[in-house]
This record gives sequence, structure tokens and C-alpha cells, in this order.
Amino acid sequence: MKNWYTIRARGTGAEVLIYDEIGAYGVSAKGFLAELGALPDGVPIDLRLNSPGGSVFDAVAIYNALQRHDGTITAWIDGVAASAASYVAMAGDEIVMPENAFLMIHDPSGLVMGTATDMREMADTMDKIAGGMIRGYATRSGRTEEEIAALMAAETWFDAEAALEAGLATRMIEPVRIAASFDIARFRNAPPALAEAIADPASESDQDVNEAAGDVTGDEIRDEALAIQGEPEPEPGTQPSPDPVVTGIDPTAIRRDVIAHARAVIDLCRLAGQPQRAGRFLEEDASLDAVRSSLLAARAEAEAQISPHHPQPGPTPTARPWGDVIARTFKLKG
Repeated sequence: MKNWYTIRARGTGAEVLIYDEIGAYGVSAKGFLAELGALPDGVPIDLRLNSPGGSVFDAVAIYNALQRHDGTITAWIDGVAASAASYVAMAGDEIVMPENAFLMIHDPSGLVMGTATDMREMADTMDKIAGGMIRGYATRSGRTEEEIAALMAAETWFDAEAALEAGLATRMIEPVRIAASFDIARFRNAPPALAEAIADPASESDQDVNEAAGDVTGDEIRDEALAIQGEPEPEPGTQPSPDPVVTGIDPTAIRRDVIAHARAVIDLCRLAGQPQRAGRFLEEDASLDAVRSSLLAARAEAEAQISPHHPQPGPTPTARPWGDVIARTFKLKG
């Protein structure tokens, strides 16, 4: 099963990676906490984050567990630590951000289906969660709870320099290439530079592509492109495809476009929670529109993901059709 975290031994310490949406793929924090608790007392932890957030309940549990750990924790924000992921970062004894990384704090949100009482209880729960997060950010930053509450209400994004100034990071390092498999557009105030960098599936620079293509021939590049697109190789004895050099086709551009398409398909499947379907789409050389349509259709057919604590939507087995109810009502009144 695909997971959103990894915990592994590294030399004299341990490395904890949260590189996806917390609580995604039906995997709760329960397994995370069990693996974290199995680490030896006092072992130093490198906590590496590149996450849009996720389940705030799981994030609070992870933060509390990390706070209880005896060893030193260094939080590395490798790209984005947004929403609940930024709260997890606050558990670090040191919080390190590359110059071009981002951290975001905002009010927690949640969904509920049920009675007015259910909804009031959910609102109260959100207030309690927000209060705890405010205290965590305030303790780390040294700012007042009122200041933090205002920043959270406004959905505030910090680059490394701003996070250092706000007290939400302790050290800034050299910039890194940002890569993510999540949709940053879900946030209303996402920095344009960050949204553009993550939305672009062809994140490799032209220089990187040229360097990657520099040691191979035009035929090898074309063969690789055909393999990625799922097109069959020419049959023995058939006329080979025209030489890219002769026809004026830029093999580097072809390769870049094919890689960009493959990455876009993979990202769409990840966002839809169906990464296993990417390979089939690539084999079929499906267009992005076809991929989106197929994923949306699959989601529409899927069972609604609603908390088991509340009734499932839709009519019960004993419910009568609305047409019968309305007809009977008018008949009684007549």
C-alpha cells in the first residue's frame, strides 16, 4: 500500500520523511506513531517535510509524539510545509528551511454531516484544535497568541527569510529544487512563484535536459520517447523513421515534451488517489483530458468517504421514492 511517510535508520540516528498528504491513502497516524515509538530512546531524528498538510487530528498526534521523544529533532522543510504539516514542523528543536522553501499556517478546517448538534460539536472541536495549534506556533515563535491567531485566520505564507523573522524557523540554507505531487491551488493565498513551480510538470530546466541528452544519440532519444509513449518499435526490415537531424525535429524538445506529459499523468493519478493507473494511461498514450475524465468518472462511482460516526447519505432500504410521497400527499389533500 502506498504511504505518506517513511521512517528508517540512518547512521547514528533516524530519518522521518513526510512527503505527501498526512493521513492520505487510508493510512492514519496510528502506524506512524507505532513506528516512531519503536525508535530507541535518545536517538536523534531528522524530520524531513514536503507536504500540503492533511488530517489535522493526525498532525496533532504526530506533533505530540515527537514532543515526547527524548532525542534531538531537526526539522528540514525540503519544499513546502503547509497547514497541518507546518504544525508538525514546530516539534523540531531546530527548523531548517532552504531559501526558496515555504511554510504556511492557517485555521484548521473539517467536514461534518449530521444534525445541528453534530455540526456544533464539530465547530467546538475545530476551535479546540485551533487553540492548541495557536499555542504551539506562539511557543515556537515567541509571538503572542493574538498575533498568531490573526496570521492563521489570514492563511499566511512564509518564505525562509520571513519564517526566520517570525521565529517559525531557526536556520536558512541554500535553495533547492522544489518538487511536489500535490495541488497547491487548494490554498487561497499560495505564493504565485510556488504555485507555478509545482504546477509545472516539466520542472527540469533546459540546461538539465540538454545535459541529460548530451551523451545519447538522436536515435536513442527517439527510441526512449517511443518507449515512454507506449508506441511499438519498427518491425525488422521496415523503413526506419526519418532521422531527426535530417527532418529538423529537435530530439531534446521531443524528449522534454514526453517527460512532461508522463509527469502530468502521474501527478493527476496521485492527486486522484489512484497512482496505480498511471502506467496504463501512459501505455495507452491517453491525453490529459482523457485521463482527467477517466479519473473523475472513477471518483463519481466510488463510495462517498464519510466518517462512520455519521449516517451515510442516500435513501435507506425502507425509504419510499419522493414521487410516491408527493403523489400521496396531494391525494390526501384532495
